[in-house]
Amino acid sequence: MGRKKTPAQADMARIKTKLQERSKMSEKPDGDPAIRALRKHLKRAQRKQRAQVLRKAHASGKKAEAKPAAAAS
Repeated sequence: MGRKKTPAQADMARIKTKLQERSKMSEKPDGDPAIRALRKHLKRAQRKQRAQVLRKAHASGKKAEAKPAAAAS
């Protein structure tokens, strides 16, 4: 069977910590291809999450905008 997918938040946190650890250990983090790949992976995950949030906001339409305003009153 396939592996269970980890939640996006947990995956991004794991990548961030890995990136920070490797950047500290490396002498030149800018030229290291492994660090560059991790950074690209992190940016891809962040883009994916931002797109998902936007999709949910657009899918909810005007209802989502009206709810917080009513709750604030």
